[in-house]
Amino acid sequence: MEIVRLDNDYHKEVTDFIDNEWGTPIITKGNIIDIFSLPGFAAVDNGKLAGAILYQVKDNECEIAAFFSLTKNKGIGSKLINAVIDAAKEHDCARVWLITTNDNTQAIRYYQKRGFTLKAAHINAFKITQRLKGEFGKCNGGKDGLVLGIDDIPILHELEFEVVL
Repeated sequence: MEIVRLDNDYHKEVTDFIDNEWGTPIITKGNIIDIFSLPGFAAVDNGKLAGAILYQVKDNECEIAAFFSLTKNKGIGSKLINAVIDAAKEHDCARVWLITTNDNTQAIRYYQKRGFTLKAAHINAFKITQRLKGEFGKCNGGKDGLVLGIDDIPILHELEFEVVL
């Protein structure tokens, strides 16, 4: 398996996957992110996409905007995160950060095990995402505007994790 800069060969496959899995646009802290123009890295195994990470550098910070691995426990995610951390250092960023939702307990554990610390809890921030991305609230058994996430946990908050460089 190798980590390569995201180029035209894999960019469309990556953004199609993200659009199908989570929908677009990606929204963090009320900001709409155009993933179709972001740089990133792909994990490629025998010519096939095994995972990817998209990021944006802004104001001396690097945000991981989207991240996935198609195979667990193979080190793919760690290698992708490390590639972004290296890119952030090249851009003289002060930190690398990302957002996950309160229901994603597996991701919360995953990021902490890789050196990320909780920077902030954006309480009820998902309501802003719902307004900006109108498809939520109609799916996953949501009632009263609630969206049920992983393990039927209501998605309410955005948790911001960071690695200070």
